Parts: sequence; structure tokens; C-alpha cells
Amino acid sequence: MYRRPRPMPTKRETGKALRPAARSVAVQTEWQAFCDLCAMNETVCWYYRMQTKMSFIMKKRRQKIRTGIILVSFFLFPAFFYFFSPYLIIEGTLNGVITGSFVMFTLQFISALIFGRAFCGWVCPAGGAQEALITVRNKRITKSNFIKWLIWTPWIAVIILLAVKNGGYRQLNPLYQMKFGLSIDSVQALITYLMVLMLIVLPALIVGRRSFCHHLCWMAPFMIIGRKIRNVFGWRSLRLEAMPDQCTHCHTCTENCPMSLPVELMVEFNKMENTECILCATCIDGCKSKAIKYLF
Repeated sequence: MYRRPRPMPTKRETGKALRPAARSVAVQTEWQAFCDLCAMNETVCWYYRMQTKMSFIMKKRRQKIRTGIILVSFFLFPAFFYFFSPYLIIEGTLNGVITGSFVMFTLQFISALIFGRAFCGWVCPAGGAQEALITVRNKRITKSNFIKWLIWTPWIAVIILLAVKNGGYRQLNPLYQMKFGLSIDSVQALITYLMVLMLIVLPALIVGRRSFCHHLCWMAPFMIIGRKIRNVFGWRSLRLEAMPDQCTHCHTCTENCPMSLPVELMVEFNKMENTECILCATCIDGCKSKAIKYLF
């Protein structure tokens, strides 16, 4: 299969017109060889055009599917938000009950051993709410990720202490405090949901992109710890792989990342592992030079 050479920088990418002498000799040589080959074999050009078109369509479709999933998850959030409740797990621990939120947090940790924080990028209802607000507040966030650990550490410590004090868990009830399996069954539950919703939405509106994920999320640490364990042992898992030599430094990946990560620098240094990466594939699908890809 023939492979198209690296694209040469354009005026838009560099901010000024490039003289031929300033262009990479190696890149010009690749293009000349490619053009000479196409002149001899028109099938190559046709094949490449079709391949490029299909790749673009598939990438665009993947992001539409991802966005659709997290938005539907957000729309259904009122029905099952107890499964994400940081309070319900404490109440259940006091009564020796393994609640739905206990099960959910455990599953998030286990999934992170293989899929990292893909739950955050592909399923999380809080992620759907925040990405819907990016058009309103699109400021990048690059610091203060430690704040969520200041929340998570004492919270998990309280749960462990209560579990030890009360002799552990004696019952499994994923639908604890739910009526007919639904979270909102009273005015009190509705008020609780609205408070949780404000906790997710307001930081995104005031601070910027996925601020709740960066600063307040009590679920993210479970997946971060799971991912770190995977990195220690190095078993196969979903991850990103970079091809620095194909990067054209167009900044698209960094600008579009919903978690505001310096993706271009990560590609340049070939270090794609980041605790805040949610493996949403936005950088992959926005990269025209195919410098990033999924790997398992």
C-alpha cells in the first residue's frame, strides 16, 4: 500500500508564506517521489483519494457517536444519578449495605485497568453536560488538578473508617434508596439532583472546559489509580500512540482537546500517557496528518 508523504506547512499553519528554500528538503523529496509515482500510476492517486475520504468520514462519525452517547447519558442522568452519589455510599456503609454507587465506583476502577479513563470520555453524564457547554465557555484549563484529591482523600477515608467501625458490609442492594430503580421519586430527590447538576454545570460555565472533571470529580481518582496500576504492570490496554515525524504542528489537537491537554507537546516528545486524558479520540479524529492513533 502506498503512503502519502508528510504535508508541507501552509501559510495558515505558519502565519506567513513560506519560500521554497525554507521548506524541508526531505519533505520536498518525498512529495516529488510521490508525484512522480502518481504520474506513472493514476490508480495510486485514486486509491489515496478514496482512502482519505473514507478515513475522514469514519473519524467524523466516531465523534458524532461519542457525543451522542454522552449526551443521552446526561439526559438520562435524573433517572440514575444515585448510582454516582458520593453521599449514598456513606449512608449505605453506615447500614452495612453495598449500594449502587459502591458498585459503580468499583466498576470504574476495574474498567480503568484496561480502558483508562475512557468512561469519562465516552459514557459519563457529567462529561456530556460539560461538553454541551463548551460553546458557551471554551476556556482551557491547565492547572489545579490536585483539588479533586483534596476532596476524594478525606471522603474515601471516612468510608473506610465507617466500614471498619460497623463491621463491614452485610448486604448487597444496588437499588438502595431507589423506588422502582429510579433516583428521583420525591421532591427531596429532585432538589438533590438539581444541586448535583449545579455542582457540575457552574464550574464549566465559570472556570472553563470540563472544570468539574479537573477540580471536583470524586469518581476520577478511582480511574486514575486504576490506570496507574496498569502502567506499573504494563499489560495490554487502550491507549494513544504518537508518530512525531508525521506531526505538522498545526496545534489542532491541543486546541480541540476537551481536557485542555498539551497534546502537541505530548506527540512531540512521544509521551502520550496523562492522568487527565479521557481517551475520547478527539485528537485522533482531528489530526489530518494521522500523527496519533488508538492502540491496544
